[in-house]
Amino acid sequence: MNKRLNKQPSTARLRLGGDTIEVIAMTALLIGSIGLFSLLAPGFLTATNFGSMSMQLPELGLLSLAMLLPIISGGLNLSVTFTANITGLMTAWLVQGLLAGMGILSVPMAIIAGLAVGAAAGFLIGVIVAYVGAHPILVSLGAMIFLQGVGEFLTRGGGISGMPEVFQTIGSGSFLGIPIPMLIFLAAAAGLMYIMHFTRTGFSIYMLGSNPRATEYSGVNVKRVLITVYTISGILAGLAGMVMLARFNSVRVGHGESYLLITVLACFLAGANPFGGFGRVLPLVLGLMSLQVIASGMNLMGASQHLATAVWGAFLIIVMALRMPFIKQS
Repeated sequence: MNKRLNKQPSTARLRLGGDTIEVIAMTALLIGSIGLFSLLAPGFLTATNFGSMSMQLPELGLLSLAMLLPIISGGLNLSVTFTANITGLMTAWLVQGLLAGMGILSVPMAIIAGLAVGAAAGFLIGVIVAYVGAHPILVSLGAMIFLQGVGEFLTRGGGISGMPEVFQTIGSGSFLGIPIPMLIFLAAAAGLMYIMHFTRTGFSIYMLGSNPRATEYSGVNVKRVLITVYTISGILAGLAGMVMLARFNSVRVGHGESYLLITVLACFLAGANPFGGFGRVLPLVLGLMSLQVIASGMNLMGASQHLATAVWGAFLIIVMALRMPFIKQS
């Protein structure tokens, strides 16, 4: 018993050291990217460019947060982009249809209802994973196809546009000089960081990803934890759908579909273990900022967005190759 107690502080120090290394690495990547493109890309170090990056980052950032939580638990949520779309569709339909006569009150009510749809989508995935025992990849893939089909059926392949001006403010407004979408992303990241670092639920999620069988034997309600993981993931994806709807003043099925694999890339780039149990919010936020800097810098240099995506993929390959020996030891 004493030996077991004596080992716990050293394990805590090891994990703290690993977290510190991830933060330092992502900070170095961010500073290096900013330094590189400030030299190569004309107009990079301008308020306009940084404002543009702050507008573009939140939707990918929120989707990445929605992906991070299932990865830490040892799973995956492939339905995050279509959960975001169906949430946006529900919100837009309510604002323009059922709640149109309620004036400004229609916006908060529609947002709450839309987020409830995102939470319900995640909840159903969590229930199936927890009680049926199917692999999260297969369940979330099925949910992705289902949500895509429902969205296509409801919109007939089209979209919904023309939101009220008060709703557009969410996507294009600012507070104290910071774009509102960026504030939403930072608030969501801070909330998720608190859950993962300072609550019993967060500790249980890390335990589940590290060793599901041991977690169950320790008395943790694994089924409840899994449902919580995917419900929170659905809410975060729904929040991303709100931001996309507000920023583009329109929503359609398939909007942001290309973000799916990039969210996985961002999580692994920031140190999440593909086998579960490891991953932190702060390195993810820093890594996302680096990816956005790379994309914006290459855009200012006249490079294709496809080339920027290829560079992101190269980063993933290099980082995973360097990190894999440590992952196998953990």
